[in-house]
Amino acid sequence: MPRPISAIISLPSLRHNLAVCTAQFNIANSSGPHAAPKVWAVIKADAYGHGIENAVQAFELADGLAMLDLAEALRCREAGWTKPILLLEGFFEPSDLKLIEHYSLTATVHNSEQIDMLEAAAPASPVNIFVKLNTGMNRLGFEPRDYRGAYARLERLQQRGIVGSLGKMTHFARADDSAEVTREQVRLFNETTLGLPGEVSACNSAGTFTPGCWQSVAPGSAQWGRPGICLYGASPFAGRTAQSMGLLPAMTLRSQLICVRTIPAGAGVGYGHIFTAERAMRIGVVACGYADGYPRHASTGTPVVVDGVRTRLLGRVSMDMLIVDLDAVPQAQVGSAVVLWGEGGPSADEVAAAAGTIAYELLCAVAPRVPKTVI
Repeated sequence: MPRPISAIISLPSLRHNLAVCTAQFNIANSSGPHAAPKVWAVIKADAYGHGIENAVQAFELADGLAMLDLAEALRCREAGWTKPILLLEGFFEPSDLKLIEHYSLTATVHNSEQIDMLEAAAPASPVNIFVKLNTGMNRLGFEPRDYRGAYARLERLQQRGIVGSLGKMTHFARADDSAEVTREQVRLFNETTLGLPGEVSACNSAGTFTPGCWQSVAPGSAQWGRPGICLYGASPFAGRTAQSMGLLPAMTLRSQLICVRTIPAGAGVGYGHIFTAERAMRIGVVACGYADGYPRHASTGTPVVVDGVRTRLLGRVSMDMLIVDLDAVPQAQVGSAVVLWGEGGPSADEVAAAAGTIAYELLCAVAPRVPKTVI
């Protein structure tokens, strides 16, 4: 018999979350003169651990898909996706351009070396491009002083038939917690790209749920939103729950109790005995550990649901097991259902906060050895 742990992937929840994100753009635009943005559904890192093929199926109503990995983009095409696909880091070597051309992919260009590759490769079919501007993330993108020159080089390649459409993009560093920083990024983007033709892409998940955000970016330009984590039912904001945003968990990590015991007052639990019982208590051992993707640094008190009752993690997470408090679950026994996060349990955001990390890491870190069931 296999271990009882599994990850349940809900396609209806993924579809619901896409609809919620799309509605944010439409609601925000209800009184405005411009068309609401199209939506790139971001499915990088194997769709945040939910599976590329599952995402292709669930996000069929998105206008495009965005990711980093060229191999994942090809999987999307093989799965039947015919609409645009954006490579968020673009291409890394000249040979990538042959695949980009063959599979009609859109590439981000964020440095001059990529333009050199385009010039040298001279693909037979035009490659659609988004040119990235660094407005303060200080990760990828041309500096403002260099942006218009890079854009002009690409326009010349456009005239030669090497480049197809040209768009402009940036990435927000603090749209989740600082309106002031985001406004400055928007100001710099608008100032730098003023008068340059092409579509625009700027709003990530936090920008998607920030009223007025996309309208402030290059007003009047056709736009693409880039929602990511919110598509999977987690919140990009520390102070707002996914539930309050109308989002549903798309992944549920669940397991079972494989041992139940009573320990006396003063007994230590798990490696290092970092939890010591203050009184006699019942505890349970769950078939889930850090080798399954549960965060080792989750501390005592991290929420867990056992047999439908909310309780807590005790002590240090082991490679294959973790221990939970069963005092609040007197009916619990070997075989009782455990929800680590997701539907019927704590949110991935709650578990992540207790572990000092973010839901992105939890969802992406579920190990290959954990079976995934699609519903």
